[in-house]
This record gives sequence, C-alpha cells and structure tokens, in this order.
Amino acid sequence: MSDDAASMPPARGAYRPLYAQVRDALVKRLVDGVWLPAQMLPSEFELAGELGVSQGTVRKALDALAAENLVVRRQGRGTFVAEHDEARILFQFFKLLPDSGEAAFPESKVVSARLAAATDDEARVLGLQTGADVYRIGRVRSLGGRPIIAERVTLPAALFPGLIEESVPNNLYGLYASRYGVTVARAHERLKAVALSSESALLLEVGESRPALLIDRVAFALSGEPVEWRVSHCLTDDFHYSSDLK
Repeated sequence: MSDDAASMPPARGAYRPLYAQVRDALVKRLVDGVWLPAQMLPSEFELAGELGVSQGTVRKALDALAAENLVVRRQGRGTFVAEHDEARILFQFFKLLPDSGEAAFPESKVVSARLAAATDDEARVLGLQTGADVYRIGRVRSLGGRPIIAERVTLPAALFPGLIEESVPNNLYGLYASRYGVTVARAHERLKAVALSSESALLLEVGESRPALLIDRVAFALSGEPVEWRVSHCLTDDFHYSSDLK
C-alpha cells in the first residue's frame, strides 16, 4: 500500500483487516481536504491501483464509509463525498420526531452569540485549555411553529474564526464543512430526564420546572477531534426521541 495507508498503523496488539486500513487511508484524505463535500472520488479501479490493493478491498472500504454516512454511492455515477445537507442531518443527527412519526427539519432562532473564556467543563469536553476562547451560541428550535428545543452550542473559536460575526445559519454542520472544512463524522449523546430551568422555560414559552429531555451531545470531526458541545432541553409531550439500534 502507499504511504497514505502505511502512515496509519493499527494500535498495538490490535489486528486491522486490509480493507479497514484502506478505509483509514481514505478518511485521512477527507480530513486533509483532498476530497471536498459533493466531490466524486476516483473509481475503485484507480484507487486500487494507487493503493496497491484489489478492487474488492477498495469496494469493502468504500462500503464501510457509506455505512458511516461519509460517502454516498450513486448507482451508475460513482461515489461522492457526503454533504451535510438537511436531509442527511435529519437522518443521522436529528432524532426528535413528532408522535405522528413525520420527520421534519427544525427551524432555528439565535437568541445569543458571544465570544467567551472556556469554563473548566467546556475545556474538558472540547479538549481545550481552561480560559481558551470559545463561542457560545444560544438557540431556540421549533417544529411546526412551536418552540420545542432550547440549546446551547459551544465551539472552539480557534477552529471556527469569525463564525458569529455573520448570521448564524440553521444548518451549523453544513457551515462547518463548507466554510471551515470541518466535517462532523459522529456524535456521542447522553440523555436525561430533567425539569426545565427558568431560563429554558422562558425560551420555550412554558412553565418553570416543566419535565423535559436533556440531550448532551459532543460532535467529533473526521480526525476524531471534538469540535462542538451542544446541550439541548427538549419538550417531549408531543414528541419522542427516535433511535435505530444495530
């Protein structure tokens, strides 16, 4: 294999199948910006020749990337780098659905956006030094015109320079990818039943101490680096959290 794959050895004592090593080499190219969102990858034949492996190995590596929603396979057209469009985010990252079961992408209203010094918790979660510059964005998200989510988003300012100097869009993950070359590959969530604080209750236009679902999410880039900490308080009287387990 080429230096791309050779530069990513398996962990000590671990066995990495050849297709997994090829997968890692292709992810490294995504991290390095060799291929951009919506760009078509070289053919399996070209990649196999370049990496010195069989087409079957490349195909298995691309299938793994497709299963991770990092690439999109289009019959008769080729393989493309996935985009953080609303459809993908709705499928992969937004899990709150109306009880009717009809999925919809929420609207967002920014209520605050400022530069601040990272707290101990923010520094720990995002892998920063305490006091490092972070952006804190407060948003209210609505479905069907009803506010159902009050969230706080914390970002490393050094990774997203100038982000809050312009209008903050609804689709943050798309912005990270298109403007800063940071692709969110996965997220880790923790869920907990809580009572709304007075601040969140005011934003969601309900009474204080109303039962809510707390979603604590850390998003990671392709490199494995934490790039966003998002804490959301969600009303669930007419909504539910939906997750497919495999």
